[in-house]
Amino acid sequence: MRVGVFYFPTDYGIDIAELARALEDRGFDSLYVPEHTHIPLSRKSPFPGGGELPKRYAHTHDPFVALSFAAAATKKLTVGTGILLVPQHEPIVTAKAIASLDQLSGGRFVFGIGGGWNVDEMENHGARYETRFKQMREYVLAMKELWTKEEASFHGEFVKFDPVWSWPKPVQKPHPPIILGGESDHTLRRVVDYCDGWFPRTRAGFDAPQSVARLHRMAEQKGRDPRTLSIIVFGAPNDAKVLEDYRKAGIDGALLAIPDKSRDDILSYLDRIAPLAKVAAA
Repeated sequence: MRVGVFYFPTDYGIDIAELARALEDRGFDSLYVPEHTHIPLSRKSPFPGGGELPKRYAHTHDPFVALSFAAAATKKLTVGTGILLVPQHEPIVTAKAIASLDQLSGGRFVFGIGGGWNVDEMENHGARYETRFKQMREYVLAMKELWTKEEASFHGEFVKFDPVWSWPKPVQKPHPPIILGGESDHTLRRVVDYCDGWFPRTRAGFDAPQSVARLHRMAEQKGRDPRTLSIIVFGAPNDAKVLEDYRKAGIDGALLAIPDKSRDDILSYLDRIAPLAKVAAA
């Protein structure tokens, strides 16, 4: 099992290239970054974590730019979005950004996706809360066409384009892994329908054996081979025994949280948790 981290890359935080090098030097597998394109001052939707929205949400770097710096500073580190708010990104431009990052990194990108929760934010992009998942599916399917076809076209409700050329193509074939965040049965059906893996959080209480069985059962019901689907746990605890239990249950990866602290505090924190990078891989 691979152990990586996720971090909000902000304009006041540790340099993303330095963080990436520090992770690779300490044996971590991956670095994932979330995103918010902006934060409207209006509040139609409450913060899912409760209370006031943390400062970092309004200060994140663009994920593709940040991950490009991380990939350029390392040789083996996997870089991923955790998550990209797909309905807020025009799919033709996004497909090119992902293909470029995957090619320039030597095939080290993982595409973590989600529909989003901030109604005000998505409405500024022309997306609607009620149809965000349907829009996300179309965007992903359209991007797959652009990545895998020499002459790609797509005609749906949200995406329409006649045959086009779009290069570069991703290094990973047929395309970078697509993993979907969420914990509901609706999420699992979407994973089985058009993704390559599941990206569940632990805050609602995560039982590894039950979760693996749940995904496999859903896949089998839909006629998909469960072996084609991975599970990467978002927000795993800093606990060697729990990570080992994840590995035994068949979990493919786990991401530990990097706190929103100063550069020196983050590097000290990495030193403390570095042994966990090797526990599950043993």
